[in-house]
Amino acid sequence: MQISSFNKFPKIELHLHLDCCLSFDVVKIIDPNITHDIYKKSFKASPNCYSLSEYISCADKAIELMQTKDNLELIIEDLFKQLKDDNVIYCEIRFAPLLHCEKGLDPEKVMHIVCESARLSSKKYNIDYGLILCTLRHYSNEQSMETIKLVKEFSSKGVVGFDIAADEAGYSLENHLDAFNYAKENKLNITAHAGEAKGSESIWETIEKLHAVRIGHGVRCIEDKDLMIFLSKNKYHLEICLSSNIKTKTYDSFSKHPLNKLFNSSISLSLNTDGRTISDTNLSLEYLIAKNEFNWDLEKIKKSNLEAIKHSFASEKIKNKLRNIVESSY
Repeated sequence: MQISSFNKFPKIELHLHLDCCLSFDVVKIIDPNITHDIYKKSFKASPNCYSLSEYISCADKAIELMQTKDNLELIIEDLFKQLKDDNVIYCEIRFAPLLHCEKGLDPEKVMHIVCESARLSSKKYNIDYGLILCTLRHYSNEQSMETIKLVKEFSSKGVVGFDIAADEAGYSLENHLDAFNYAKENKLNITAHAGEAKGSESIWETIEKLHAVRIGHGVRCIEDKDLMIFLSKNKYHLEICLSSNIKTKTYDSFSKHPLNKLFNSSISLSLNTDGRTISDTNLSLEYLIAKNEFNWDLEKIKKSNLEAIKHSFASEKIKNKLRNIVESSY
């Protein structure tokens, strides 16, 4: 089966970073002097990428370009075009608004630009979406609080949740407890990166301290049977990103990846790209990897999409619409 065989199937994506998805086409519009070779070296993870920290650093060049209204609008529409080409019908797009304030924009202005651009692109490409705002591990308490208050302020303009990302192994959660408590008190949706660069103890800590209902990655729960039982019993959802896990050296090869053990344990999970450009992938390719490396059939891929719908931060109306599309297409 070829990648094109999966392209026709509708897809749900819950874990996707805006600043990790700039296509060559949109970068060429912004910087006409860029070559394919420079783009590959600057925006994609090297085959020799050795860690999550190095993987994250591949977004630095993209963030440099994401500092103006015009560039943000171009990049958002470009992402929706990529999603359309990949037959994604619902996507939750995450970004850290405080990263885009180096050339005169303030966080509120960034939010207005992104929310309006996403709304217009959603209509143009007929893709439902939600925006998730990220605080970052190295941020201060004040920066995390500023970010979560933007989640609440823009919840009527497409923002559906709150996340913590960046260097999991390098920074503690202490600076972020107030923000996540605020999220819980205000009944805002919470997902959080954990169980990628650190082991199962990071997932326990994230659940207990941050009140997350979804875990970004979470694959290293496999190291703790009690945690796996807890995740399954309490209906947590793992946002799995296969290619990303190999690029970050969370696992050295697909043969060592626990996807099937997690799936067979009844833990809810879905397949995602994480960063389409950095990982050099799309969901059709991730499905092909699941088939070729893990012997997944269409029933498992369908189930992962239905689980993604169930655990998405979309409204019940949109969830029902998405379920009908997926049920009738696989």
